Amino acid sequence: MAEPVSFRKIIHIDMDSFYASVEQMDNPELKGKPLAVGGSEVRGVVSAASYEARKFGVRSAMSGIQAKRNCPDLLFVRPRFDRYKEISKQIRKIFHEYTDLVEPLSLDEAYLDVTQNKKGNPSASLIAQEIRKQIFEEVGLNASAGISINKFVAKIASDYNKPNGQKTVNPEDVETFLENLDIKKFYGIGKVTRDRMYHLGIFTGKDLKSKSKEFLEEHFSKSGLHFYNIVRGIHNSEVKPNRITKSVAAEHTFNENLTSEIFMIEKLERIANELENRLKKQNLSGKTVTLKIKYSDFTTQTRSKTLPYFISDKGLLLEVAKELLFQERMKESVRLLGISLNNLNTEIKKTIIVQLKFEF
Repeated sequence: MAEPVSFRKIIHIDMDSFYASVEQMDNPELKGKPLAVGGSEVRGVVSAASYEARKFGVRSAMSGIQAKRNCPDLLFVRPRFDRYKEISKQIRKIFHEYTDLVEPLSLDEAYLDVTQNKKGNPSASLIAQEIRKQIFEEVGLNASAGISINKFVAKIASDYNKPNGQKTVNPEDVETFLENLDIKKFYGIGKVTRDRMYHLGIFTGKDLKSKSKEFLEEHFSKSGLHFYNIVRGIHNSEVKPNRITKSVAAEHTFNENLTSEIFMIEKLERIANELENRLKKQNLSGKTVTLKIKYSDFTTQTRSKTLPYFISDKGLLLEVAKELLFQERMKESVRLLGISLNNLNTEIKKTIIVQLKFEF
């Protein structure tokens, strides 16, 4: 008699419109109103939008001008990242009451492996419910959750019943769940890949599943095998509590577009200084410097250079950034500049975590 198949129990918790919700919580006058965090209607980009604003098509990464066009009554508030970090720490403390296998993705979302958990609760769905209730009672914010056998499916599921909801995809339902999804709902498939898939007649998970591994590798190279596996519910990435920092960046959107390289260098000096401070706080250095340029037409360009040695000094960062700036002429006036450093000196420690598996 065959032994029963065992699965991990993974929860993906995603805070609902986190930045905007924090602002509405801290300022009751903003509750129930369309709100955008980040920039302004004249300059800048929306970092987050309240659900009241989303009804008008306001989305993150949208220009403030377009957001205001979509929603004339839209209110703008400046982001307060120190406050968001403070709230995020409170939320992560709650996660660790249930498991130490917590992998934060950002300030407002994380994976939890509750296959074995501190509460001894065999139901991942009930744990997610408890966590969401506790966050609301102790912090005052709503969260949504996705529960399934791996990180990929849990991530998709957490978006299914937003806001303030959760969805469990049981092991026997995983493939059917994925087959019925529009391919654009698959986590990690962006606009470019989505359009390529549409062109190949791949519109749903079922369409993707019908393609052979050879076909997908031919059209999507190394990603082909990944797509072949995920649509079959195969995704073996473990929840990693100690995520390694891969890059550190600093950038600035300007009040007025810049056309002169002299003014750009002045801005880059400040950005390099801010980046040095961030690197020092984490005791990091790196070899690859990337200059990010966003033009007035909102197109973005990056230019990179890899050095034979590690750097973190603002003077060296600026020197490389200036070299990249003059690599070619600007095609438009510039609204944003940024410098990032990757290929870091992060010490990689491979910790083997034995994750026992039980029936879901």
